[in-house]
Amino acid sequence: MPAPASGPTVTAAPPRPRAAATAPLGPGTLLWRHAADLRSLLPGAAAGLMQLLHPGIGAGVTEHSAFFDAPFDRIHRSVPQIWATILAPDGDARARTIRDLHRGIGGADEHARRYHALEPETFWWAHATFTWEIFKAAELFHPGTLTAEDHERMYAETVTWYARYGVSMRPVPADYAAFQSKFWHVCAERLELTPAAARALEIAKHGSDTITLLPVGGPRLDRAGRLVAERPLRLITFGCLPAIVRDRFDIPWSALDQAQFTALALANRQGYRMIPTGINHWALRSMLRYIGAHTRDQRYVSAQRDAPLEPASRRRRFSRQGARVS
Repeated sequence: MPAPASGPTVTAAPPRPRAAATAPLGPGTLLWRHAADLRSLLPGAAAGLMQLLHPGIGAGVTEHSAFFDAPFDRIHRSVPQIWATILAPDGDARARTIRDLHRGIGGADEHARRYHALEPETFWWAHATFTWEIFKAAELFHPGTLTAEDHERMYAETVTWYARYGVSMRPVPADYAAFQSKFWHVCAERLELTPAAARALEIAKHGSDTITLLPVGGPRLDRAGRLVAERPLRLITFGCLPAIVRDRFDIPWSALDQAQFTALALANRQGYRMIPTGINHWALRSMLRYIGAHTRDQRYVSAQRDAPLEPASRRRRFSRQGARVS
């Protein structure tokens, strides 16, 4: 008796990845409160270095900015604008403006690999380092204040923050555990020593007398600031980095460095307990507003703008609760 004919094999489609949850973002929310704290900026140099270690971002910075002549200018220009996408009342519009400024940033790197700033995984990595920065600041400088539920809540708020850019949400991990896993994977497998990252590491390790550290104040103040801040900045930059990044790129970190970094973080925690929250938030708003005002005319202008930008006069309107940063 002939065997019954078998029909075509049907393979079930793999389940679609779970979409990341969002949560309201505004004054009083976890992300808003942590971003409005001065300490949120302390892991910023480490976050910036991890951006430069990404091949697409490193190539874009090399080809589309004066990074090698003025490496700190990118930080001074960018941070006030990025933090405004969280803290300013018109954060959504500001985020879309930042997205549009990246439309013309693309090309080929030194290995002839194509890149574009708005490639979904590349754009997400830049945001991921800022997300990591805020969580790292909470971990180091006000530990024990976030419960497991708070971690999930604040991560969902960072997803809302990312959605403000109006870009693909495909790369965004579904929850905080998935974010940590993907972040570690990029650090372990994707990052590489780009020319921009090599330059940043050289400055972080050895300093430089030819670059401007402070965006305002002139050469004499800059030299004084460098003498006072270089060693603590080096400790904070390398100490905040994930250990896997230090190991992969041979970044020197001794037991003495770790002890000094631990002491520095402890001193920071103790010192900030004596600063009222209102003064802390005012200091961050004032600093970002001041830096933003002095770097506004140096900001990157994209060669391609598919969407009109808002008038500057409108972008400067803020409530007292917002971060008046630009």
